[in-house]
Amino acid sequence: MTFLPTLTAESAPEESQKTFERINDMLGTDSVPDVFAQLGHVPAFLKDVYMNFKKFVHSEGKLDRPTRAAIALAVASYQRCRPWQDFLAAHAKEVGLSDEQIAEVVAVASINATYNAFFKFRSIAGSDVFEGMPVGLRAHTFANVSLDDKTVELISIAISDVNACKPCVAGHVAKARKLEVPDEGILEAVQCASTILAAVQYAGAVG
Repeated sequence: MTFLPTLTAESAPEESQKTFERINDMLGTDSVPDVFAQLGHVPAFLKDVYMNFKKFVHSEGKLDRPTRAAIALAVASYQRCRPWQDFLAAHAKEVGLSDEQIAEVVAVASINATYNAFFKFRSIAGSDVFEGMPVGLRAHTFANVSLDDKTVELISIAISDVNACKPCVAGHVAKARKLEVPDEGILEAVQCASTILAAVQYAGAVG
């Protein structure tokens, strides 16, 4: 139950109605999806999310559409935003991800919490006494899924960035570069994640 009324194309501010039309053109739909309609109360924010979504999630750049879809879904799932998670899961299927891969995207995003929490603790503990102690945590998910290694690393970069784990971000960036992911592609992963993070923050605040 949202504290803001549900918008229709007719009830939205005029500037939002124009953006709704652009969203429908982008998605090939007749009516704007609820996840975007909810943003229409603030036309400038709706426009920001639409433009960023079109550039960094929906389209293709150094990263292909399935990879961007996986990163976007990972962020929405990790943030537990069900409306965007459902929307992005459907989008992921449209661009070629299987149900198995969609489940793996969520799992890869989730397993990052294991190492993010551990290595973030090491970096903020105020003592190097823990540096010599073994990690002792298992994370087979990183290497035992059908997603390709590049996608796993890019999801991990995105989630580790959201979690503000500096050692994890640095480690996954190094691995991605070894896999010959271009630096521009790594940045696109973060831009994709940032776009979805803004949308789910709003959805969580008003939902």
